[in-house]
Amino acid sequence: MFRYFAVLSYRKKEKKEKKEKMEKNQKDEKEKENEKEKEKEKEKEKEKEKEKEKEKEKEKEKKEGPKEVFVINPAGLLYYQWLLIITIPVMYNWTAIIARACFEELQHNYLLIWFLLDYTSDLLYLADMAFRARTGYLEQGLLVKDENLLLQRYKDSLQFRIDVISMLPTDIFYLVLGLDYPEIRINKLLRLNRMFEFFTISETMTNYPNIFRICTLIMYIIIIIHWNACLYFSFSKAIGFGSDAWVYPSLAEDEFGELMRKYSFSLYWSTLTLTTIGETPSPELDSEFLFHVVDFLVGVLIFATIVGNIATMISNMNAAQAQFQARIDNIKQYMHARHVSKDLEIRVIKWFDFLWTNKKAQDEREVLRYLPDKLRAEIGMNVHLDTLKKVRIFADCEAGLLIELVLKLRPQVFSPGDYICRKGDIGREMYIIKDGKLAVVADDGVTQFVVLGDGSYFGEISILNIKGSKAGNRRTANIRSIGYSDLFCLSKDDLMEALTEYPEAKAMLEEKGRQILLKDGLLELDPAKLKPDERDLEDRVNRVYNTMQIMQTKVKKLLAEREETQKEIKRRIAQIERFAGEVFVS
Repeated sequence: MFRYFAVLSYRKKEKKEKKEKMEKNQKDEKEKENEKEKEKEKEKEKEKEKEKEKEKEKEKEKKEGPKEVFVINPAGLLYYQWLLIITIPVMYNWTAIIARACFEELQHNYLLIWFLLDYTSDLLYLADMAFRARTGYLEQGLLVKDENLLLQRYKDSLQFRIDVISMLPTDIFYLVLGLDYPEIRINKLLRLNRMFEFFTISETMTNYPNIFRICTLIMYIIIIIHWNACLYFSFSKAIGFGSDAWVYPSLAEDEFGELMRKYSFSLYWSTLTLTTIGETPSPELDSEFLFHVVDFLVGVLIFATIVGNIATMISNMNAAQAQFQARIDNIKQYMHARHVSKDLEIRVIKWFDFLWTNKKAQDEREVLRYLPDKLRAEIGMNVHLDTLKKVRIFADCEAGLLIELVLKLRPQVFSPGDYICRKGDIGREMYIIKDGKLAVVADDGVTQFVVLGDGSYFGEISILNIKGSKAGNRRTANIRSIGYSDLFCLSKDDLMEALTEYPEAKAMLEEKGRQILLKDGLLELDPAKLKPDERDLEDRVNRVYNTMQIMQTKVKKLLAEREETQKEIKRRIAQIERFAGEVFVS
C-alpha cells in the first residue's frame, strides 16, 4: 500500500514537472517569437528609413538637376584635336599590320618596335572609348551633360560593340602561334570610322576644301596600292617565288632577297596593275588569272573614281570664275552691240579685272542671304561697324540703329578718274572710304583742293535732308577717284527706313546735322527765307501711301480670317443639329 502511494506521488510529481517544462518552453517560444517580431519591426523601420533617404536623394537630384560632368563638345576644338590623335594609330594599323603579315622580315627584324607601337595604339584605343563615353550630344538644341545618359547612350550604340571587338586581346594567340603572325591583330582595323570622321570635319574647317579632298583621295589610292602590293607578294609566296614570270622572282637571286627590293617591286607591280597601265607579265595559272582580273576591276574603279572626283573638284574650284567670266562676256557682247567706244570698253574690262584680282566680285547680300538675320547682323557688325562709327553723326547712336545701318551698307568700287559725285548733283547717298584715295577737285577737273583717304566720309548731311540747309540736298563739291577706290555707300532711302523705328535717334541726327551746318555757316536761320522742301513732302506722301497699303493688307487678312471663322461656326452648328436629330429619332 505504501508503495502504491509512493508511485502515485512520484507520477504526480513527474506530471507536474513535465507541465512546468512545457509551460516554460511555451514561454520561451513566445519570447523568441516576440523577439523575432521586434527584429522584423526594426528591419521594416530601417527599410522605411532607407526609402525615405532615397526619396530625399531623388528630390535633391530633381532640385539640383542631373549630375553634370566634364563633357566634350563634339563641335569643339578639343574633339577635333582628339580625332587627329586617334587617326594616327588607325592609319598605323591599316598600313603596318598587312605589311608585317606579308613580309616576314619586317615583322621579325623589328619586333620590339612593333610591340611598342602596337600597345601604344591599344592604349589610345582604350582612351578613345573613355573619350566617347564623355562626348556630349545635342537634344532639343542643348548639349546633354548627364553622366548616366552619356554612358548609357554609348553602351546602347553599335559603335560600342565595334570598339569592344577592336579591343579584344587577340595578342594571346601569340603564345599559341608564335610572334610571326601579326595578322591576329586584324580586329584593330575596325576603328576606321574615326579616320573618316576626322577627314570630314577637316574638310568643313579648312579654307581650301578642294585641295584637301584631292590630298585625301591620293592617300586612299596609296593605301589601296599598298595593300595590293602586300597581297601580291603573299600570293606569290603561296604559289612559289620564281615559279613563273608573273609571280615575284626567286629569292635565290641576291637583289630580290632584300626587304626593300621585295616591297618596292611589289609596289611597282601593284601600281602598274591598278592604274591599268599594264606592261606586266601575263598570268599563267588559273589562280593568277583570277587575281589579275580582280586587280583590273579594282583598278578600273579607282581610275573612274579619280577622274570623277578630280573633274568635280576642278569644276567646283572654277565655278566662281566661270560665273564671273560669263558676266564679263555678256557685258562685252552688249557693248559691242551698242557700239560703245573702245576706251570705255577697256575701262570696263579693267574694272572687272580689278574686282576679280582683289576678290571683290562677290555680292555681299547674295552671299549672306542664306544666313538667319541674327548671324547676318553679327557678320555685318564684325565687318562694317568700326567703319560706320567713324562717321561723326553716327558716333553716339544706339546699337539697334547701327545694326540696321550696317546691314544696309553696300560696297562700291570706282575706277581711276571716275567721279563719285559732281557739284550740284542731288545727294541721295553718303560714302565711307574703305580703301583708296579720292580728290576734291575744281570744276576744271585738274585743280585739287584736298585728298581724302581711308576712313574719310562725305555726303552725310545731304541724306538727312535738314531744313534750312543753304545747299539743300545738293552736292557742294566735285569728288573724283584717283586710283581704284573701295567705298561703302548708304542711301537716303535706307537711312530713313531704318530711322522709322528710331524717332529719337532721327531727332538726334538732325540736331547734329544742324550743328555741323551752323558751324560751317550753311544753315539758314531766317524762317522767311526757308523754302518748302518738295522732296520731303513727296516722302511724306509716299510714307502715308505705304502705311495705307499695309493697313489695307491687314484689313483684308482680318476679313479673310473672319469669313473662315464664320464657315467653321456654321459647319459645327450643322454637325450639332445633325447629332441632335439622330438622338431625337433614336
